Amino acid sequence: MKSILLIGLGDLGQKIAVQLYDKNCEVMAVDIVEERVEDVMPYVTNGQIGDCTDKAFLKELGINNYDLIFNTIGGDFKSSLESTLTLKELGAKYIVARADDETHEKLLRHIGADSVLYPEKQMARWAAIRYGSDHVLDFISLDDEHAVYELEVPSNWIGLTIGKLDIRKKYNINIVALKNNGKFNPTITAETELTPGTTMLVMGETKQIQKYFHVLS
Repeated sequence: MKSILLIGLGDLGQKIAVQLYDKNCEVMAVDIVEERVEDVMPYVTNGQIGDCTDKAFLKELGINNYDLIFNTIGGDFKSSLESTLTLKELGAKYIVARADDETHEKLLRHIGADSVLYPEKQMARWAAIRYGSDHVLDFISLDDEHAVYELEVPSNWIGLTIGKLDIRKKYNINIVALKNNGKFNPTITAETELTPGTTMLVMGETKQIQKYFHVLS
């Protein structure tokens, strides 16, 4: 079970608290506003009211004891940067910080955030690709060059087997699983036939997937 410190209990922070509760994580939730702390108490292990730009307060929390720290302070550029820098100085193992714009994102990375959440940018990109492309149902970027996409099976593939298509050899794209009637089937072979209503998870170089399936970049 991971031990997590969650700083900032605005809308994003509260949603993260609920998700971590569902994953049975041990969470310490912190915010300067008492009401916000009270709101998340049903979903966290413990809560503290305090100013996370205050080094003495953060030190009392035992920063290096947490496996992961979410710093979701939003709308306050200065407090977000100050708290992230202090967390790093106190020996935080891994910091996930929230950014409100691209400048904020760059500065957070520069001062030591291990990962940065930029919700508006990430959602905008996801929505543009999901709804701007004809066959995309979902996607996950693995790194700057590779991704996994959930795609509708092209109509001209229906009735063919994965082996017959051989897109791994032709395009270096792998079909890693199929989804039929809402259920994933990861045990596919070269003889697996593609049927109507099926979606597929394909993995490979992002540019190749985008080019072959006409996905927005």
